[in-house]
Amino acid sequence: MSQITDIDLVRRVPLFAVLTESQAWSISQSIVKRRYKRGENIVEQGSKSNALFILLSGRARVVSMDAKGREVIIAVLHAGDYIGEMSLIDGEPHSATVQAEVQTDVMMLGRVAFLQCLPENTSMSFAIMRGLALRLRRADRKIESLALMDVYGRVARALMELTDVMQNEHLIRNKLSRQDLAKMVGASREMVSRVMKDFEQQGFVVEREDGSMLIREHLSSLL
Repeated sequence: MSQITDIDLVRRVPLFAVLTESQAWSISQSIVKRRYKRGENIVEQGSKSNALFILLSGRARVVSMDAKGREVIIAVLHAGDYIGEMSLIDGEPHSATVQAEVQTDVMMLGRVAFLQCLPENTSMSFAIMRGLALRLRRADRKIESLALMDVYGRVARALMELTDVMQNEHLIRNKLSRQDLAKMVGASREMVSRVMKDFEQQGFVVEREDGSMLIREHLSSLL
């Protein structure tokens, strides 16, 4: 990271691609870079950080926890994704915890610099709005799954949403534990293990030795 200038980092972030040269330079003067270890919290539910966090590398999970300590994994974030904009806009605490799954490099932009960008660049404001709309749609799908689908349907949807299409194959590249999958779909680990065993026997899912998982297209017939 030390060989890359701050202005280069800003230009690599999709959210900032619409900025003018002067705006990008101004942002580059305000950013702070930080590296988070695996398992370290980037933001915590119920707290305020007054910054926008953009993932430069690595992977993080968005987790919501209730008063009894039960967790639900809301989303998994990758390089280019950002968090904290809701709290910056409405001034409320973070609605979820974001935790690094692996070593993760993050760019932080303070509240003042972030808010200055919005009125000066309508394209960036629109990008933020699109990001918020996408999260709302994901939340709607999550609610729909929990309310209307059985565990088989919820697991199938979660698997399909986690896949990347590589060489015409639907692949989950990172190892996915049964416990994490259970937290994504709101079911017990034992039930999810039973569902996954059925999926494997039916040929919907193929787990590979490297930890990746091949998802057959016909799994979508369960949705």
